[in-house]
Amino acid sequence: MGSIPTEQPKIRIAIDRGGTFTDVHAYVPNTRHEQVFKLLSVDAKNYKDAPTEGIRRVLEKFRGTNLPREELIDTWDIESIRMGTTIATNALLERQGERAALLTTKGFRDLLVIGNQARPHIFDLTVRKLENLYETVVEINERVTMEEFLENPEKQSIDISKDSSLVEGSTGEVVRILQVPDMKAIKGQLEQLYSEGFRSVAICFMHAYLYPNHENSVAKLARDMRFDVSVSSELQPTIKMVPRGNSATADAYLSPLIKRYVKNFGTGFKGGVEAIAGELLFMQSDGGLCLWQKFSGLRAILSGPAGGVIGYTKSCYDDGEKRPLLGFHMGGTSTDVSRFAGTYDHVFETETAEVTLQVPQLDINTVAAGGGSILHWKNDLFAIGLDSASAHPGPVCYRKGGPLTVTDANLFLGRLLPEFSPAIFSPNEDKRLNYETTAKAFAEMARMINSEEGLDFSPEEVASGFLRVANEAMSRPIRSLTEGRGIRTSDHTLVTFGGAGGQHACDVAEALGIDMVAIHRFSSILSAYGIALGDLAHEVQRPRTDSLVNMEKNLKAEFAPLVDEGSEILGQQGYLAQDVEYELFLNLRYAGTNSSLMIRKPADSWDFASIFTRQHYDEFGFTLDREILVDDIRVRALGKTRGQNFETISQALKSVSTNMVSPKKSVKKTKLYTAGVWDDVNLYRLDDLAPGDIVPGPSVILDQTQTILVQPGWSVTVLPRHLVLEKALQSTSKTGEEDESFIDPIQLSVFGHRFMSIAEQMGRSLEKTSVSINIKERLDYSCAIFSPTGGLVANAPHIPCHLGAMSFAVAYQAELWGNRLRPGDVLVSNHPAAGGSHLPDVNVITPVIDEQTNEVLFWVTSRAHHADIGGICAGSMPPHSEEIWQEGASFTSFKLIEQGRYPGCTGTRTWSDNVSDLKAQAAANLKGIRLIQDCIKEYGLSTVQKYMKGIQANAEKIVRSLLRKVHDEFSGLPLEAVDYLDDGSMMCLKIHIDREQGSATFDFTGTTGELYGNLNVPRAITFSAIIYVLRSLVNEDIPLNQGCLAPIDVILPEGTFLSPSKGAATVGGNTDTSQRVTDLVLQAFQAAAASQGTCNNLTFGYGGEVVNGKAKPGFGYYESGVHVHMTNTRITDPESLEKRYPCILHEFSIRKGSGGTGKYPGGDGCIRDIEFRQPVQVSVLSERRSIPPPGIQGGAPGKRGENIWVRVDEYGAREIMLGGKKTCEMKKGDRIIIRIPGGGGYGKVE
Repeated sequence: MGSIPTEQPKIRIAIDRGGTFTDVHAYVPNTRHEQVFKLLSVDAKNYKDAPTEGIRRVLEKFRGTNLPREELIDTWDIESIRMGTTIATNALLERQGERAALLTTKGFRDLLVIGNQARPHIFDLTVRKLENLYETVVEINERVTMEEFLENPEKQSIDISKDSSLVEGSTGEVVRILQVPDMKAIKGQLEQLYSEGFRSVAICFMHAYLYPNHENSVAKLARDMRFDVSVSSELQPTIKMVPRGNSATADAYLSPLIKRYVKNFGTGFKGGVEAIAGELLFMQSDGGLCLWQKFSGLRAILSGPAGGVIGYTKSCYDDGEKRPLLGFHMGGTSTDVSRFAGTYDHVFETETAEVTLQVPQLDINTVAAGGGSILHWKNDLFAIGLDSASAHPGPVCYRKGGPLTVTDANLFLGRLLPEFSPAIFSPNEDKRLNYETTAKAFAEMARMINSEEGLDFSPEEVASGFLRVANEAMSRPIRSLTEGRGIRTSDHTLVTFGGAGGQHACDVAEALGIDMVAIHRFSSILSAYGIALGDLAHEVQRPRTDSLVNMEKNLKAEFAPLVDEGSEILGQQGYLAQDVEYELFLNLRYAGTNSSLMIRKPADSWDFASIFTRQHYDEFGFTLDREILVDDIRVRALGKTRGQNFETISQALKSVSTNMVSPKKSVKKTKLYTAGVWDDVNLYRLDDLAPGDIVPGPSVILDQTQTILVQPGWSVTVLPRHLVLEKALQSTSKTGEEDESFIDPIQLSVFGHRFMSIAEQMGRSLEKTSVSINIKERLDYSCAIFSPTGGLVANAPHIPCHLGAMSFAVAYQAELWGNRLRPGDVLVSNHPAAGGSHLPDVNVITPVIDEQTNEVLFWVTSRAHHADIGGICAGSMPPHSEEIWQEGASFTSFKLIEQGRYPGCTGTRTWSDNVSDLKAQAAANLKGIRLIQDCIKEYGLSTVQKYMKGIQANAEKIVRSLLRKVHDEFSGLPLEAVDYLDDGSMMCLKIHIDREQGSATFDFTGTTGELYGNLNVPRAITFSAIIYVLRSLVNEDIPLNQGCLAPIDVILPEGTFLSPSKGAATVGGNTDTSQRVTDLVLQAFQAAAASQGTCNNLTFGYGGEVVNGKAKPGFGYYESGVHVHMTNTRITDPESLEKRYPCILHEFSIRKGSGGTGKYPGGDGCIRDIEFRQPVQVSVLSERRSIPPPGIQGGAPGKRGENIWVRVDEYGAREIMLGGKKTCEMKKGDRIIIRIPGGGGYGKVE
């Protein structure tokens, strides 16, 4: 360290380096010396590195001496430097990381490209995804698999001593080594990478979480060759190859950047980074600090936001009062929300920048609405864009020609004051915020809106309208954290922080029904403050496979080595035993399920089972009478940070003497637009206010780094470390009289968010409370809200095939039952004639009933795919069904629950899962009902239903506008298309557009008659295809509801396979014909070439077990291996597949060259090669095996699909073509290879 001996206390410095500003907090423990300030993260004219500059300024003030920027900093009086940084986050978002290579098991080179197959935006026909993190892939010829599988009904003990290929994995499970890696060959592969300039590699092999030996051997070789190496089993040894592989790749992509940054940071200090090695700590995504040597790219992604969570929880949570907190961190480009109820919630699988990562992170949810979010007037709606003005050019008020943003709205309405802003704006960065330019921009936007809609909005009304919509958008993820988990939002205290948080605190709390807001004095730099308060953390996690009952007697011994490791690591950092705390966890789940919970050891016992049972009920709404299994054992060792102890908020409120603030403390009167009028309100400086002062609203409070708006009806109590905003008066009721004919576009935009939020929370509830893999893991479900007559109001964007069809199912029930239903009634239906799709897709339909009149006010519905519903074939997906009774149990309507009572039903092959999932669907509907009732209570029934109709009318107007544009593009000519199924059946479509009305007729006359097979498609599915195409062609974020179909008249001649009889088989119509109808409509609009035109259904069953593993990746322009059009479910991870079922997945890759050539080439399909280890019944149901997907506009067709049975018998292995539809009995050692069609090309190759 430094050379000056001293008894002077040392200073702790904490820094959060964000994209725009760097926040600094510094203090000397056990003294009153504390510094807080912000500086620009990039200011090349004045300093090279913002954190180094921040430290220099801290030390200048602390030492009372001048420290020239050109001199290296001596750190003799620094106790610690703690940092959070956005370097990893920004590099991931912008794809600006290190060149990296991926080493993976042979056959899986494309696995991380394919991922879970789901496309990020279901209505984006181009299916653009961010580029891969790795630049190249090297396949390693190694392989292990599980010897046993979970669903084996006849489990036997295995003696590994009798077979040299068998070894015991790290969990005690038996692993079979199929292929040992050839280290000599691998060395040659690594030498080739090195010669190509690669220095960073990620390694991810199949089942390495269980048997890491192969990864370890290759990693040692690579490190000996001077590669930076990221090993999946070292980073996070848990099952699921895709997220574990992504995690290793992300680490290889980001860690070199982190290392370089730390090294460059050290150049500003005497002795370099090594001189501050013991004092330099970084905040990780899990909320724990680590030494810089252990700071990796993978654990840095939420570095700054994690600091904010630690900051608000440690400074605002009262362990005695135990009132839960909601963190609301509003920054420049986005807003982070989180929840704290005494313990930190960690998640272990998240998605960031389209990359699924497997790493412990604090549960932080982000919404793309911040101060820099751009304001859009689109399609008669006020919209807060996903796009941001960023720091450059920034908002209009930054004087750089930027767009109107949320920041501009706050400035224009008096919530930000230009005269108190720093002079860092304009191209020369020397001026304050510009009010005049912002005012002109809002005046222009008001003129545009008024001229388009015949309204009379003032610029102020426009600006305040955008803020209302922004507040509702930011409230949506908060409701998911609370209401989505069955927790009342109003029971929380809202803690706001970030530069813009104080301007929105009262409004967001009001929207959520919260009556108390806490704002720490350091709220604008709370991430830095949290980093100062954070604890050093060392985490160890090991996979384990055993029952909890078996482990209970030796739990202490199981944890002991992990505790010892944590103790040793923290002891090396100088932590005494009394300063170290240990958190012990078991990752538990019920046998036969995939939903695990990380359960922390209770303080006073080792009773994990009771905690798990209670938490499972709280989280999922049910418990099971099944064995509890242990998947992982985890220890989190924490070196506690001491030195800052302050009284809690409740203690401070009790201890201070409160008085209304003296008006003399007001700096001045300032103009503030609030509650629809301009008002002269008091402006206070926070430094002038004393503990105990009560500031009534409306008023504005200024701090050095933030502005706090106190709305009418609210007041602020000033405390030594906090401001507490409390709702003093009830707001004016929103249920008063209003013009029934006037649709306020601001209110319409707010209701759009509110309706969508309800559907989203229904979906979250269903995903959480379901049991089956189809719903919980593959996400094969949809939830939606409907009008009293069955018209779609709002849906969460789940499965496109469901979206248009569900309204037919609801409308059928509405007409059938009329007003004969009562509160608590829940209906079930799956018959195609009643608006169903195919029988495994079961609708649970619940009316929202006025208890006084028994009138149906709304309907809420969930549709989910059940693994088995009976029928002649396991999985209820028979390839050759000819009549509907062969496909399973069908029902047009019956009461699952009658006035709240569940009567019970009859069975199927997977009856326990069926019942559990039906109950989960009913619970999701109940969630929707309660949220709709809350909305009605808040706004009044007439208002809610008025805006329900308004949302539908808005969508209708947008579609009519689209149709007029299409009419002009094609010079008024009819649009026509013809296509053929593999059996030669013809689909015909002619579209006539009426430009004056903005309407269209979709005429399917000429389509082949009903088929004696299962490719008949229910009428409702054709409407799903049409609404999907129309929404995709609009290509903007608009509400998807019944209004989209209002301008459309559909002619579906009875007796065709697009309008079959009630008894017709339809299982393939939902999966395959639905894709063909979508292709047909897109072809008519000349909008896209043909897709794969099939869902490639592969089902295998044995012993009553069913695997409905749909091998459905298709294409988009440029993109390969993703779902298209009518489906967007997720595929089971390869490791989970082999752990559960008797199979070996030899290959899962992209079928190169299968997409048709063209100006825009069709995407490639996939190859899936599965070997069975036990006799199984296999069924394949697919299309495009005879007729290839055609191109359009001169593009070439894609390749046809192929289904191949590799049959092993006394004559050896031989390939047998199965055709498109077949059920066969496969023996042990047989394989099935699915080669999925490619998409057609668009346009001639230039």
